[in-house]
This record gives sequence, structure tokens and C-alpha cells, in this order.
Amino acid sequence: MSYATQRIRRRLLWSVTGCTAALLCLYNILRYAPASGWPSLPFDPGSMTIDQIIIVYGLLPRAAVALLCGAALGLSGALLQRLLRNPIADPSTLGISSGAQLAMVMATLYAPNLIESSRGLVALSGAGGAAALVLILGSRRDLDPVVMILGGLLISITAGALSAALVLSQGEYLMSLVAWNGGALSQQDWLTTRNLLIQLALGIVATAILARPLVILGLDDSSARSLGLSVGALRLAVVALAVWLAASVSAAVGLVSFVGLAAPSLVRLAGIRRTSSVLVASPIAGAFLLWLADGFVQLLSSSTGETFPTGAVTALLGGPLLLWLLPRLKLRQPASQKSGQLAHRLRQPIVWLAVLLAIIPLLALLILSLGRIPDGWVISTGAVFKDLLPWRGPRLLAAASAGALLALAGTVMQRITGNPMAGPEVMGISGGAGVGFAAALYIFAAPGPAELFGGAAIGAIVVLLAVTAYVLKRNIPTDRLLLAGIAISSLASAILSLLIATGDPRSWQILVWISGSSLSVTFTQSIVLAGLAIVILLVSLLCVRWLEILPLGDAMPLSLGLSERGSRIVLISLAAISTAAASMLVGPLSFVGLMAPHMARLAGFRGAATHLLAACLIGMLLMLVADWGSRTVTFPYEQPLGLFASLVGAPYLIWLISRKI
Repeated sequence: MSYATQRIRRRLLWSVTGCTAALLCLYNILRYAPASGWPSLPFDPGSMTIDQIIIVYGLLPRAAVALLCGAALGLSGALLQRLLRNPIADPSTLGISSGAQLAMVMATLYAPNLIESSRGLVALSGAGGAAALVLILGSRRDLDPVVMILGGLLISITAGALSAALVLSQGEYLMSLVAWNGGALSQQDWLTTRNLLIQLALGIVATAILARPLVILGLDDSSARSLGLSVGALRLAVVALAVWLAASVSAAVGLVSFVGLAAPSLVRLAGIRRTSSVLVASPIAGAFLLWLADGFVQLLSSSTGETFPTGAVTALLGGPLLLWLLPRLKLRQPASQKSGQLAHRLRQPIVWLAVLLAIIPLLALLILSLGRIPDGWVISTGAVFKDLLPWRGPRLLAAASAGALLALAGTVMQRITGNPMAGPEVMGISGGAGVGFAAALYIFAAPGPAELFGGAAIGAIVVLLAVTAYVLKRNIPTDRLLLAGIAISSLASAILSLLIATGDPRSWQILVWISGSSLSVTFTQSIVLAGLAIVILLVSLLCVRWLEILPLGDAMPLSLGLSERGSRIVLISLAAISTAAASMLVGPLSFVGLMAPHMARLAGFRGAATHLLAACLIGMLLMLVADWGSRTVTFPYEQPLGLFASLVGAPYLIWLISRKI
């Protein structure tokens, strides 16, 4: 294809996008076209009809806010991508928007006066804190793109889990925060438009001042320093500007995800490469993109009668965009790898397995007995213990079984991918199980446990096969396998958020599943889950030869006569079924599937069989402790099991990223 043809196609793409956005906005305005004519300036609500008021104080400000928010996010994403030399950096992937969300939740719950007086500063403090944490993680690996994005996305998960835990700890369901999290652009006046216009104008002026230094920084750090540029000060200024723009949008309308990722990507797709041109075109692309998305949302709402937050719709862009951009990501190898770090091997692993096995019933007995009452801590014995056993026993057995299943799935995935950071949550399997769970809710009129489990299992298998096929087809390194999985998780999370935002009665079941509550577990359900864990573990032990051989590379299985494709399919199916079964109890987040296998390797369990057994036992211990913590830490309010486990698991994974990748 000639260069001229490519330019024509790119210009046609831009023209079609702009015209579509304009037509959608015009259609949404004309739907309320007043028969008495358009209102004249200055606007006087007292002399207007209802349709005129809707246009002047609803639709027009909404269109203006969409354009301004899109422009601010597009500029923020362009600045971050240029500064970090990372094509998948934006406020969403770096955790900046989620940091603003956490700060807003905390202020709403504990300092509501700050929301009224200093809303922007509250969002800026959270966004700045998240950005600082990501930069600290990245600075230890020379701002490596994979480290930055993994750290940012995991900070997003941690901030989201902590936000949910804070809300639930207050014993109330704050619908206002749920609506804000969705990124609704609905307006009632021009105040938000005025504030955003001023903030965007200041951001554009600051960008113009920083544009030339950014061009120089694009060479490399040493060349920039030789030309007299203060690299550290410039990075701080650019990050502060990008964070401020993203926080301004979050404070005004809530979370609007991935516009900052999509806008610069569309600009580069159009053939624009110069730094100054990208910084000029990205806000325009972001404005049109969000305007188009909001027009589509309004059209869909008018057709279906359902109200969708625009931010939930733009979040659907994240997964496909990340998958498209992954092959273009330049991977930097760290200067040195601590290869001997995990070389420790236990001399008598069977003895230590027996020790772990002996600890489990002792810990379970302690957890069954120890609890909190309004007067303090208490150890239940005798008749009180007997009365509590039917309530605490089933959930404890189910939690331990779920921990074993997640650990088993994580061990299998880490060994077949050769990546010690693979896990059901990171690889997107839990997200796929959630989408399958939701699909079963909408397909069947009255789905039972079998239908829900089947849907979750199919969703988990489809996602794991899709991620594996995507990576193998493009020969992507295993480090980027994690990003591919997280991209799938982002897409699954966006789908679930969109379904929840509809307010359908079934959305409540999805919300309960996401939180991972174990309150309603029955004795029968816990027995079934425990039996399933035992069966899958026994089947997995029959496959230990595959788990020993597959990590050795592609050539070794063929030389030993092993059907690599068949063995991988069997192991993938085991991991997916395990994840689906566990996710029915703990939801999509816990990170036990990553932590337990990694802890087992650190402890010295190196053989496939002992690694698998040790990981399952450690997973059981982790979930037993998590179940006890979920019902005691925020007493008298109880935290969902999955959310509480993720509050511990995500920081562990962030620590792991900071050590090696």
C-alpha cells in the first residue's frame, strides 16, 4: 500500500469519526427541539419551556463537558506516553484515576466537608499518591514499560478493593459513589463546563511551555543533560501536569477510563509522529472520542430505556487497545537478574508438607474459636462453640477449598508459562469466569448452581485459551503474557461494570459475586467445593510429569514424545475449572493463586508434585486467615472474603514486581 493511499485512508478515518460524533450529538439535541423555537441569549429559565431547559442546561453542557474531558484526558495520556516512552501509559493504566477514586471515597466517608470545599484537591491528592507509587516502582527498573503498567494496574486493583472495603465497612451502600465511579457526564448547569475550560486552558499553556524540553528529552537522558536540561525537574513537572489534568476530570465527572490511552494511539495511527504535533492532536482526538462515545450512550439509552454511564462504555476500549498495542511495546531487560534467588531446595520436602498439613486443622480450630464481640476478643468453648460451628464451619471449609483450588490453578499456570508471576487473577481467568457467570444469569430464566458454575467455567476456559493463543501467535515474551491477561481482565471488568450500571435486578447478583462474599455458603456447598478440590488435585498429580517437562521449553516435550498441545489443553482446562469453582465463592480478586505458588517456591518446594501440594496447603492457610480477618478486622461489619484477600494479595504482587520481572 502506497504512502498516499495510507494518508487518504487516515484522513477518511478522521473525517468519518468527526462526522459521526457531530451527527450523534445533533440527533440527541434535535430530539428535544422545542416547537416554540430556540431560546435567545441571555438564557432565562423562567421564560423557557421544559424542552428548551433540557437543551440549554442539560444537553449542551453535557456535550461541552464531553469535549473538555476528552481533551484533558487525551493531553494527559500524550504527556505520560511521551515522558515515559511508553505507548500504553495513561491515567487508567498507571493507576492515577483509581487513586483519585480512593481519595474521593475516603473524603466522602470521613471528611464530607472537603468534598464540598476542595473536591479538586482531594482527587489530586489521591491521583498524585498513586502516580508517585508507580514512579517509585518504575524507577527501580529504569522506568521499564512492563513494570510501570503492571504496577499501575495492580495499584488500580488495590485502590478499587480498598474503596469497596471502606464503603462496606460503614454498613451502607453509597449509590452516589457508584454513579460517580461510572463516569456519568449528565449536567444540570454550566458550572462544570466553566471550571473544566479554565483548567484545560491552563494545561494547554503549561504544555506549550514544556513541549520543547520534551522534544529534547526524547533523545535520551544523557543527551538531554548535556544540553543543560534538568531531567528530574522536567519529569516532575510533566507528571504533575498530567496528574492534575486527570484528577480534574475525575473530580468533575468521575472515572472515564482509557480515553488517554486511545487518543494518542489514534493520532499515531493517523501518521502523526512529531512530539509537538502529537501534543496538539491528542486533545482533539480525545475530545472527539469521548463526544462520540457519549453520543452513542445517549442514543442507546433513548432506544433501550436503560441509563449507561459514559465512563463504563469507554472502559470497553481498554482491553482491545492494550492487546493491539502490546506487540509495539519495547521491552527493556534489566541489567541483572537475581537468578539464584529462588534456587533454594528443601532436602526433605515431605516432612515440611506434613508440617503444613498439621498446621491447617490447628489454625482452623483457633479461627473457629476466636472472635470479637462488642466488649472485645473472646475464645468460644463448650456450648457456645457448638452453636457457632454450624455457622462458621461451612464457610471455613469453603474458604480453605477455594484457596486450594486457586493455588492449584496458579501453580499449573506458572509452570506451563514459565512465568512465576502468572495467576488466575493476573491472567484474566477470573474476569472470564465473571463474564461467564453473568452470561448464565441472562441466558437462563432461573439459573441454579450448576448453570452458574458451567457459565463461569466456560468463560474461564475461553479467556485462558484466547490469551495463550494471542501470545503464542505473536511470539510475545512471557513477561507480556501478564499484560495480555490484565488487558482481558480490564475488558471483563468493564463488561461487568456496564451490566451493574443498568440497575437490572440481576446486576445485584453480579455485584455480590464481585465482592466475593462467603456469608451464604451452606454446608452442602462447602462439601461439594471440597470434594471438587480433592478430585482436581488428584487429577493434577497424575499430570506432574507434564508439569516437570513443559517449563523446560518447546523442544524438550517433543524429544520425549509428549504431545505438547494436548497436555497444555488438559492443564489449561484444570486451571480454568479450578478458578471457576473458587471464583463462585471468593469472586474475581484474591491473588491467592499467585501468592501461594510463589511462596511455595520461595520455601524450596521445587519438584512439580511437592510444589503443587505445598501451594495448595499454603493457599488453604491464606484463605483461612483471610476468612477470619474479613469477619473481625472491621467488626461489627464484615468484609467480603474476596475483597479482603485482595487487599493483602495486591500489595504482595506489587512488592514482587519491585524485586524482579
